[in-house]
Amino acid sequence: MRSRFAAAAVVTVVVIGAFYSALRAQQARSVWDGVYTEEQAKRGAVLFDLECAGCHGPAGEGGGMPPALVGGAFTANYDGQTVGDLFERNRTTMPVGKEGQLSAQTIAEITAFLLQCNEFPAGAAELSSQAMMLKTIRFVAEKP
Repeated sequence: MRSRFAAAAVVTVVVIGAFYSALRAQQARSVWDGVYTEEQAKRGAVLFDLECAGCHGPAGEGGGMPPALVGGAFTANYDGQTVGDLFERNRTTMPVGKEGQLSAQTIAEITAFLLQCNEFPAGAAELSSQAMMLKTIRFVAEKP
């Protein structure tokens, strides 16, 4: 009985260690590491057109109020934050009149489109729709 308990404890420690190692590895990522896919950004473009373009313009150029979602002012606003911060802001405050009603997957795809519009590179894996995972991706305005 003791050996089973010891084995279970060892397995638990190994699994927890692997999880934290993976989380630490992801924490080093930034928007410059290809955190979304081209296909995801394409889906995001369609959703942006349906949900966001009416206020922010077809290319996210804004027009004062609401603000632009592309360009230096936008990237400077999120510089030093995380993609999770951008995701959460959009999830809880947009679109006006439907705040909090879009699915996490929809917000993730729109976020991928915004990253593409701001010339951050695409990668091989899709952007997560889990805010906690997105908090590990740093938003860095200037390319390192």
